[in-house]
Amino acid sequence: MKSWPSPAVPAPVAGPRSTVTAYNTAVQTVTAVGPATGTARLYVCGITPYDSTHMGHAFTYLTFDLLQRAWRDTGLDVSYTQNITDVDDPLLERATATGVDWVDLAESQIELFRTDMTALRVIPPQAYVGAVEAIPDVVALIERLAEAGYVYQVEDEYADWYFTTNRAEGFGEVSSYDLETMLAIFAERGGDPDRTGKRDPLDCLVWRLEREGEPAWESALGRGRPGWHIECTAIALKTLGESFDVQGGGSDLIFPHHEMCAAEAVAATGQAFATSYIHTAMVGLDGEKMSKSKGNLVLVSKLREAGVDPMAIRLVLISHHRGTEWSWTQADLDANIERLARWRTAVHGSKSVAADETVWAVREAVADDLHADRALEAIDAWVAASVVAESDADGARDTIRTLVDGLLGVAL
Repeated sequence: MKSWPSPAVPAPVAGPRSTVTAYNTAVQTVTAVGPATGTARLYVCGITPYDSTHMGHAFTYLTFDLLQRAWRDTGLDVSYTQNITDVDDPLLERATATGVDWVDLAESQIELFRTDMTALRVIPPQAYVGAVEAIPDVVALIERLAEAGYVYQVEDEYADWYFTTNRAEGFGEVSSYDLETMLAIFAERGGDPDRTGKRDPLDCLVWRLEREGEPAWESALGRGRPGWHIECTAIALKTLGESFDVQGGGSDLIFPHHEMCAAEAVAATGQAFATSYIHTAMVGLDGEKMSKSKGNLVLVSKLREAGVDPMAIRLVLISHHRGTEWSWTQADLDANIERLARWRTAVHGSKSVAADETVWAVREAVADDLHADRALEAIDAWVAASVVAESDADGARDTIRTLVDGLLGVAL
């Protein structure tokens, strides 16, 4: 599946290398992420395309855009994969409710997502893969797991295929949740702990056999469609190899999604799936959690239609650290519209102060657990000093403009 247009990919900024660090959910501490040299490999769970991109989505994808930029600043190449869950219950339910063909609904929302990401200047994944496109890889992975004795069919009207989760080595190490917590969250987030015929409540669906009125594909497993977790496992293994550097997404994916993906991969390959697991906090609206189910969404596309500069939206999002829950407010947007105007005035003006210390501060902030919030403060300080400067430091304005573009993704 096609990706979206890429902004100019940042080249490394001159100067000493920085090691990129981030909070790794699986070990519950900040660690170095990515290799010392060569290519960093990243998998971020993508959208289920039944509705528009809201600020919670955008916060996640901009977080991992910062990670890409931080890696590139250290001289690494990046191999980035993102999936699209383009066949799943929420999509089918929305299509039925609206009377729109599910394929048409998915295609329209995927295109809107790509348009939003382009406007926000997100560096796209090299592999942007839909679940439907990946069905042959999913089936092959399930067959591999079956040969190793990790999957079985339930004995009821629909003999769906399930993965024996708790047999996988290391199951539970991504989330570190206890059994009671796992069972509660599993039921809330798409699991079926009470399904008749399962060997264990936490076993997860890998292949759903055809139901009347639902899309299905022929396979050696029977006519059906993929489960949620196995889709990402298969796509990551196919595009990034049997072990890679970072699996990322919102904190709501820690369990069951990322836990199940890791368990399936370990069972199939005998190797750890991802070295690090990085998650973004939830985004609210005026103090309440923002979610499709509540209908309190702030959409990137609607703000753009209203004439809001996408760079101001980007500034709002990266002004909050990826690990801290926060709420979208009009006051925050207004403040960052003003910030963007100040920055543009400064880099296109006639006076400036030297930029060396600012470059160092921004690079170090982003490399330190993706603290773009501190990087913005460093640019604010340079702008404030430049406003009252008596002369123009040689090349400083161009340096700041390049720095903000390359590391923060903001076009001035």
